[in-house]
Amino acid sequence: MSEAQVQREKNTRTLVGRVVSDKRAKTVTVLVESRVKHELYGKIVGQSRKYHAHDENGEYKMGDTVEIAESRPLSKTKNWTVTRLVQKAGLI
Repeated sequence: MSEAQVQREKNTRTLVGRVVSDKRAKTVTVLVESRVKHELYGKIVGQSRKYHAHDENGEYKMGDTVEIAESRPLSKTKNWTVTRLVQKAGLI
């Protein structure tokens, strides 16, 4: 790997979230939840956002916790790729 590639990988944004949908081919929907302080009132509030991430082999299933990294636009709504599995979904 060249120095430019290492620098580019270091600067990519990564998020950790839960797979909430795996119905589409090569795509998973990842729900990323965060807790932030409200600007005016100072109360801690929960925020969530869904991202469409590329899953080439279809190996990630609903309920899995995964890490996603920003990438080039792959479709109209898909700008992220799944980089690794953080935790496998437990049996309910």
